[in-house]
Amino acid sequence: MEKHDCAALSRGEALRLGARDGIPIGLGYLAVAFSLGIIAEKAGLTAFQGFMASLLCNASAGEYAGFSLIMVRASLWETALITLIANARYLLMSCAMSQRMKRGTKLRHRLLIAFDLTDELFSIAVARAGCIEPFYSYGAMLTAAPCWAIGTAAGILLGEVLPPIIVNALGVALYGMFLAVIIPPARKSRILAGLIAVSFSLSWLFSAVPPLSSLSEGTRTIILTIVISAGAALIFPVKDDKEEEE
Repeated sequence: MEKHDCAALSRGEALRLGARDGIPIGLGYLAVAFSLGIIAEKAGLTAFQGFMASLLCNASAGEYAGFSLIMVRASLWETALITLIANARYLLMSCAMSQRMKRGTKLRHRLLIAFDLTDELFSIAVARAGCIEPFYSYGAMLTAAPCWAIGTAAGILLGEVLPPIIVNALGVALYGMFLAVIIPPARKSRILAGLIAVSFSLSWLFSAVPPLSSLSEGTRTIILTIVISAGAALIFPVKDDKEEEE
């Protein structure tokens, strides 16, 4: 990726550059969001509802969690809480982005960028040299975000007309995406691999053993997420550079 100093770019140049860099991200979003749309269709959402959901919440894990909870008729508080937990990493990304912006960047720009901050858009922004120009992020967002929403709507529409065997096959694609997310880091860290195995085991245990199995799926997910993440933080704290040197 080309590197440009934000101070040397006009707003128009930054917008065009961001739109160009957002094209491959948007194409990837179309494929992943299509599989997400299959899940949304099973949850009973219309194409318009799926389009708006993805336009307002551009987050694969958060939307998948939300659609899955809608599918099992979870309560509103369960859906809101688990979506918040699934998307909590974006709070950290927003803090990191704010440290790279030009001094004096207005609050409205910070809020707009935080609204549609995804892993991929965060990555291309922080990979650039110098400070982050808000209009670069706007350009990438304008290219990528509509693709995410269109892909979800397309998945819902085709999910209504395609044969069930094809719909089920496409629905598995989203699980493949999550495997692609967890397997590479798990291969590099035995601790992470162990935590993933513990998560799978406890998830099955909670679904099979009463009275835990009597809890709603949303409540079980919330409990497991908090307990496992808190336990991992206490047992395997992340050391800073100074502690590692000592």
